[in-house]
Amino acid sequence: MDIRSIMLRNEKTLSEYATLDKDAIRFESIEDDIRPNYFRDTDRIIHSLSYTRYTDKTQVFTHWQNDNISKRVIHVQLVSKIARTIGRALSLNEDLIEAIALGHDIGHVPFGHPGEHILNEISQKYDGTIFFYFFESVRELMNLENNGLGTNITVQTLDGILCHNGEFIEGEYHPKKKTKEEFLNEYYACYKDENIIKRLKPMTLEGCVVRVSDMIAYLGRDIEDAIRLGVLKENSVPKEITDILGHTNREIVNTITLDIIYNSIGKPYLKLSDEVYKAIVKLKKFNYKNIYYKANTEETLEHYKKIFNELFLYYMDNINDKECSINKIFLSNMSEKYLNNTSVTRKVIDYLAGMTDDFIEKEYNLMLQKKEEKI
Repeated sequence: MDIRSIMLRNEKTLSEYATLDKDAIRFESIEDDIRPNYFRDTDRIIHSLSYTRYTDKTQVFTHWQNDNISKRVIHVQLVSKIARTIGRALSLNEDLIEAIALGHDIGHVPFGHPGEHILNEISQKYDGTIFFYFFESVRELMNLENNGLGTNITVQTLDGILCHNGEFIEGEYHPKKKTKEEFLNEYYACYKDENIIKRLKPMTLEGCVVRVSDMIAYLGRDIEDAIRLGVLKENSVPKEITDILGHTNREIVNTITLDIIYNSIGKPYLKLSDEVYKAIVKLKKFNYKNIYYKANTEETLEHYKKIFNELFLYYMDNINDKECSINKIFLSNMSEKYLNNTSVTRKVIDYLAGMTDDFIEKEYNLMLQKKEEKI
């Protein structure tokens, strides 16, 4: 038996609804080695520069002085672990699950969702396109990594990333079969149709697992972070929710994970019990009202808006200045393919989107300093 066959030996035990290695679709052919296709996807993702920048990207809380608060890198690892637990119990392809989970948030911008909303306003105003982090994650892997040549990730992984959004809780998660062309049509439609996010469904059951795991990973963890920071008081989650899901993050993760497993075994889709589904809906509403809407002050949000808008205009004005960071750090390293096929506004948006929290603050202060020197 050759080594690659050994690496794929677990496929013999997978469910009839699992995605197999032979099903993998790529935009460009690659030379085989000992690694299965989705295993290779994970390697390409964790070795990417975008993955490295997870370390300094916001999960929910940005300017809070506490080293025990979750960053984006912790969230994606939690999603991966929860998703692989569900996947193993349902005999699905754990390699594909891990690749989707670890890559799903690569397109997140500085300052989390508030930063994303600001960049979306800029994108619509100046580029005529919509900006959401989930298709920026696909863009990072397909068009920006490897100096603008892309990483040639499988369509199944890219599709799982595109359709992963855990904000839309469902009682059942049904995969939707797609061709390579159908995936691309959905991806490109994202730039024009703001409502497509509500219609996106993963093409694999593994993608569905990551989608629900994204939600499982943040619900209880965000509560514990909020309590740790004093944003939320202990035992403030309504009893009608805790009686079903539990009080702690550990209990919430365990309850929902087991509920999905027991209700989905032998099915071509994922299912939550009605009781747990309704409790999750209530908990999400509670989190929005008591955590997410309080994570940033109006003053802080205005500060973020000022940073993004002023830096965007600054880079647009200095796009041909070889000493400007957008050239020295970003464009000078990009391929002719990227440079020749990307609008100026999109280049600036890509640069801003890829920044970490600390870096965008440093760039903003450097811009102010340079402006003062010219006065």
